Amino acid sequence: MSAGLLLNTTICFAITIISITFAAVIVKTKPLWNDNTKPSLRALTALWVLIAITYFFTALRMISAYSGNTGLDMSIYYAAAVPFTFTSVPLVYTLIYILTGNKKTSTFTGVIFSTFGLAYLIFLFNQGIMQPNTSYWTSIITVNSDIAIDIYLVGLFILPTAMILGIMALIVLRKVPKKQLYHTALLLVAISFVIDFMLIDMITNLDVMQLVARIFILIGTILAYLSYFPPMTLQEKLGIEEKNYEPYNEAEENDPEVDVNA
Repeated sequence: MSAGLLLNTTICFAITIISITFAAVIVKTKPLWNDNTKPSLRALTALWVLIAITYFFTALRMISAYSGNTGLDMSIYYAAAVPFTFTSVPLVYTLIYILTGNKKTSTFTGVIFSTFGLAYLIFLFNQGIMQPNTSYWTSIITVNSDIAIDIYLVGLFILPTAMILGIMALIVLRKVPKKQLYHTALLLVAISFVIDFMLIDMITNLDVMQLVARIFILIGTILAYLSYFPPMTLQEKLGIEEKNYEPYNEAEENDPEVDVNA
């Protein structure tokens, strides 16, 4: 395997391992969940599982590219497209739940984004993809459907990114406890890294750019893990020592019965 494809494969497997580990550790802390954070933590778990599956398939694609098996490369691309497409669903569920604290609103929003995802997949599978362009660094596959790309850009990328920016602005404007500020701000930055560079990963025609995008996705997964489980030295330095971390919840901020400093 060329050094470039080997590096690319390693990065994809690293993203997979960190993402699935993060999801597993979140599930392991389930006894610490409360009724307010349970829905968002379940959605976050689903998000990182989908990312892990996406980049597991992508790693297999890189191996197929090295072996020169174009047909397998394309088949795995279609398989990876399914979890990739639906990463926005648990993401927007989490974001809406953080903003509203309302399960029904979050579920309804998730259904809408599922519809966007299904539309993307329909156009993707109907229009197909181009033959892989394999280089020293990667294997790039281009989607034949401009409509599919537009659906992804508008429905599955721009709207979630706008929500992330909105929540970050809300956190800055409001007085949020330090532990929630650290946790939520870093988590949102990490998710933004991952989502933004997954888009670049999908649409770029430059092999080096795709590799760089995957490096930043890897950085995003590491930041996400650190947002929930920072090293003890960092906890002590920031004064955020605690047993579990809960996403900032707008509903809690407005509920006098909820002690956000607990």
